[in-house]
Amino acid sequence: MSAIALLRLEVLEANVELDRRGLVVQAFGNASAIDRESGLVVIKPSGVAYGELDAETLVVTDLDGRVVEGRCRPSSDLPTHLALYKAFAAIGAVVHTHSRFATIWAQAGREIPCLGTTHADYFRGAVPVTDPMTDEEIGSAYEWNTGQAIARRFATLDPAEMPAVLVRGHGPFCWAPSARAAADLAVILEEVACTAWHTLALAPGTPAIPRALGEKHFLRKHGPGAYYGQDRDRDRDRDRNSSG
Repeated sequence: MSAIALLRLEVLEANVELDRRGLVVQAFGNASAIDRESGLVVIKPSGVAYGELDAETLVVTDLDGRVVEGRCRPSSDLPTHLALYKAFAAIGAVVHTHSRFATIWAQAGREIPCLGTTHADYFRGAVPVTDPMTDEEIGSAYEWNTGQAIARRFATLDPAEMPAVLVRGHGPFCWAPSARAAADLAVILEEVACTAWHTLALAPGTPAIPRALGEKHFLRKHGPGAYYGQDRDRDRDRDRNSSG
C-alpha cells in the first residue's frame, strides 16, 4: 500500500474519532495529515457529514492547495492547515474542531490557564488564544490569514511544547506527529477546557498551578529526561516525529 493510501486511512480514522468523541457536529471540523516526503496533504472534504466519509472521499492536495486526488472539494479550512504545515515544519497532522468548551474559551477570547496537572501533562503553560484578525485579513484569504494569525501567536512559543491554540471567536486547532495523535490531543484539550471552566465557576480567581509543578508534569512525559510510560511509547513518538 502506498504512503498516501496509508495516510488516507489514518486521516479517515482521525476524522471518525472526532465524530465518535462528540467533538464535532454536523460537518464542522476536520483532520488532515501530511506526507513530508512528497509534500502531499490528505484532508476531509468540505461539507461532507462524518457518517458519509470513507478513504476515497478524502481529498489529496499539494502544499499550494492544488487537488491531486479526489472528486470532492477539500475542506474550506485547508489553507489554514497548509499555513500550519509551512510554519511548523515538524508537525505531521492538524485537527480543527468546534468542541463545546474549547470553543467557549475561544469565543471569550481567553487563554485556558494551567490550573492542574492534567493540563500540564500535555500543554506547557496556558493554551494561547490568537489576536483579533483585521477586517482586511477577514475579507481577503480569510482561511490562510487564520493560519498566519496562529503562526504570529507562536512567534515566541514552541509548537511541540504547546500543540494547540484557540482562534479567537472561532475554535481550537491541535497538531501532532500523526493524525491519531492530533485527534487524541483534541480530546484532551476539550477535557482541559471543560475542567478549567468548571474550576473557575466553582472557585473564581483560582490561580495557575505553581510553575515547578507544571514543569514537573510536562517534562516527565516529554523531552530527553521523560520517564512516564514505557520506552516503546517514546520510541514510537520519536519515530513519528522523524518521519514527519
